[in-house]
Amino acid sequence: MDLGLAGKRALVTGGTRGIGQAIARALAAEDCDVAICARNGDAVAAEVDALAGIGSGQASGQGLDVRDRTAVAAWADDSAAAFGGMDILIANVSGFGLTTDEAGWRQAFEGDILGTLNAVDAARNHLEASDAGAIVAISSIAAVEFFGGARPYNAIKAALITYISNLANELAPKRVRANTVSPGTIFFEGGVWDDRRINQPAVYEGALASNPMGRMGTPEEVAAATVFLASPAAAFITGTNIIVDGGLTKRVQF
Repeated sequence: MDLGLAGKRALVTGGTRGIGQAIARALAAEDCDVAICARNGDAVAAEVDALAGIGSGQASGQGLDVRDRTAVAAWADDSAAAFGGMDILIANVSGFGLTTDEAGWRQAFEGDILGTLNAVDAARNHLEASDAGAIVAISSIAAVEFFGGARPYNAIKAALITYISNLANELAPKRVRANTVSPGTIFFEGGVWDDRRINQPAVYEGALASNPMGRMGTPEEVAAATVFLASPAAAFITGTNIIVDGGLTKRVQF
């Protein structure tokens, strides 16, 4: 299937590792122009070099914190100016918020909600000028399933789905689509599940055993779903949440 992505212009937040890196590289492989951001400027520079060698599109990046509204706006405007516009925004950064104290709640809210809001607001005018505007935010199955207890991560990821779904309805008349992707247990070196494999082996093995496929997912598998949703091939899909979990969630999907 031709996804129709060649020549499209994409922004990816948190694009230097894990799922965000896989998404940026998948877009580059489809010959998109790709701009990434992350807090570590050196990691951004290294990943821009990698992206430049993948497809025929341009690659750029900026070291910034998505909680910095001014910095995100400047990055989006500069990227759109360099690329001649913008078609796709991937909001991937997460604050995690794995602790249940006030600091954990603030971390999750500021990273996932405010970080996504800043990116959407910065990109919105550019996306509305596109003939194929698309937003995809990365949520989690923790938003739709009992998973790990009463944590800010779960509640904030659920709020993210609600925000994007309502945004989809608002932006539809302007020909901009908005969707979410909710990954399950995704393993990559240096990631959360790699850390649990080393430091909490019982938790890791329990999660592994509970998946009907008998394995965890890869960032590339999440990227495949994300890139499809961002592409013109998904032109009539908006306001939806795609779960990528190998059947881990135990509910009927409606």
